[in-house]
Amino acid sequence: MVIETKAAIDLGASLAQALRYVNAWKSKTVVVKYGGSIMDGQVDESTVIDDLVLLKGAGVDPVLVHGGGPEITRTLDRLGKPSRFVDGLRVTDAETMEVVEMVLAGRANKALVSSIAAAGGTAVGISGKDGNVFRARPLAAAEDLGHVGEVETVDTRLVQLLSGSGYIPVIASIGIGADGGSYNLNADHAAGALAAAVGASKFILLTDVPGVFGDGDDPGSLISVLRADDAARLIADRVISRGMIPKVESCLAALAAGVPTAHIISGRIPHALLVELFTEEGVGTMLVP
Repeated sequence: MVIETKAAIDLGASLAQALRYVNAWKSKTVVVKYGGSIMDGQVDESTVIDDLVLLKGAGVDPVLVHGGGPEITRTLDRLGKPSRFVDGLRVTDAETMEVVEMVLAGRANKALVSSIAAAGGTAVGISGKDGNVFRARPLAAAEDLGHVGEVETVDTRLVQLLSGSGYIPVIASIGIGADGGSYNLNADHAAGALAAAVGASKFILLTDVPGVFGDGDDPGSLISVLRADDAARLIADRVISRGMIPKVESCLAALAAGVPTAHIISGRIPHALLVELFTEEGVGTMLVP
């Protein structure tokens, strides 16, 4: 097939730009949070896995942190145990924590590892308990939430060992307490804390919406670049609300800890990861200090 001259020139310019970005990103760490809302039954249909494998092959070091809320809820339903939430947080008694650990560190984690293998990559799946990656403490709240925790410290040694040995680390958002007990962590916050601790060059949250909207739920009001102080104001003004709050908060924490940029993008856009990394425009919301 013959490509028209102008089309060939445009294609060449795009490829040259992309290759310049690829070179700039070699040996850089990118922490990616894969939300349960887009994992839910769609892991094999998404291009996220292919993008991760391509990034690793191009010399970038992606680290994947994941949740799995919808699957936890379904499993609890099958067991006849109702789910209860307080301010968006799952109340996690001892029995629920067993299910959370079984789903996140087991089924969801290994499904991602298998998908990466099927796409030609090599991954190692762990939970945040392994190697004390996420040391956790009980989350202070007005109501007792049980085994809901927050990240106290991050130990990056195991993650860096795996990444430096050619593997894609896949980490379930579970923390370990001082007594060895398990804690259910917010995956957005856990991923942001890891991005800060490993000195990531980018922190990317994949979700089921295109990014942060300036006007309620209107996709036409997508904010392409959002300054940290403006983001804090939008939270205070309740423009950013509900499930977007922990996402933006985790981005702000990562920025405050020195991560250069944080991104909230839709994991349902084909090759969104590659577009966000290797093009000038990107596809979602980029948060900057």
